[in-house]
Amino acid sequence: MANHASALKRNRQRITRTARNRTVRSALRSALKEARVAIESGDSALAATKAFAAKKALAKAASKGVIHANNASRRTSRLDHALARLAQA
Repeated sequence: MANHASALKRNRQRITRTARNRTVRSALRSALKEARVAIESGDSALAATKAFAAKKALAKAASKGVIHANNASRRTSRLDHALARLAQA
């Protein structure tokens, strides 16, 4: 247990930040899963819509510092690549 006022405050901040990050990360994971399922279904219109939402969630998570910017960029690139393969097929 924390023994100093500063340590107690840091613990309170950690709890608040963790809860905030958890909601963003959960929304991100849901959006990515929906996009992947839509791409696998083969419906290009639905896949494009879901991929747009996932890319938006990735950018939001990166801007808030929940995930690293390069992580968001890599996942966005992979989504775009999967969409391009779907369009070719």
